[in-house]
Amino acid sequence: MNARTSSTALVVLAAAILGYAAYRPTSFAVTVVTWITVRSIVAASMRFVMLIGEINVASIGFVGMGAYASGLATASWHWPILAALLLGAVVAAASAAVFGFITLRTRGAYFLLVGFSFTEVMRLLYTQVEAIGGNDGIVGIFPPTWLDRWFPALLIGTGMTVLYVLYRIERSMLGKLFLAVRGNERIVEAAGISVLGVKTLCLVIASFMVGIAGGLHAHAANVISPGDFGFVVAAMVLAYVKIGGEGHILGAVIGATVLTIVEQYLRGFGALEHALFGAAIVAAMLFFAEGLWGLVHRILDHVAIPPAAARKPQ
Repeated sequence: MNARTSSTALVVLAAAILGYAAYRPTSFAVTVVTWITVRSIVAASMRFVMLIGEINVASIGFVGMGAYASGLATASWHWPILAALLLGAVVAAASAAVFGFITLRTRGAYFLLVGFSFTEVMRLLYTQVEAIGGNDGIVGIFPPTWLDRWFPALLIGTGMTVLYVLYRIERSMLGKLFLAVRGNERIVEAAGISVLGVKTLCLVIASFMVGIAGGLHAHAANVISPGDFGFVVAAMVLAYVKIGGEGHILGAVIGATVLTIVEQYLRGFGALEHALFGAAIVAAMLFFAEGLWGLVHRILDHVAIPPAAARKPQ
């Protein structure tokens, strides 16, 4: 699938979801779509850092920062919702700049473990700070009343915009530089470019986006607590990426969509819910090595009409 087709697919998907959200703002389906949107942003942002060859499970820590900063701005300081979302994104990005400058000197499994530790430390920190509610979290994070009907559309539209921006950055020269770092850091260094600076920039961009996701999550749920941002959530987001497929940003969206729908369907199975959900993840990883996006890509390639030059003469 070429860049033009991918861009068109993202735009059509965004328009369809926005139209449905505006038409049916109170339906359960729209509620599920809002959660899919938030999870897709986080999964796509985690995949974005994979462009430099690192798995950033610390992204959930930055989601929490965005949620708490945005939630405080709305519930306690009475900021406009757009300003609150921007604050959450900036707080997450600024924190990621410091975190990345310190930790991206490591790589691979070491960076992965640091990310897990950071996420858990942040979760414990939230429980100890009474100014942000401690174990109880923050309650009463509501969008303005005049926006009630249109908030799902705003959330989904914002999410689709974020996904499109991440996609365009990946396709830009900056995205190619990220891939070059993943391919061979020494070549990038030989060109006089700071590898640490490039990696940190990638992490900052991704964290800015998950900060927005955190703010959207806070305003959609109306309440947040430390348990929303633990390492278990990070493992789930990683599952979205792996099952959806790392080859394209739509893989992260597909993974988040499928697993969210499966999760909702399995809620009626009681104690078997977690076992069945885990089995679904294992089955997907066993039978779809390239992720669900790989399956979709093969199907599209199979049904695509070959160019005229490639057709056999009649």
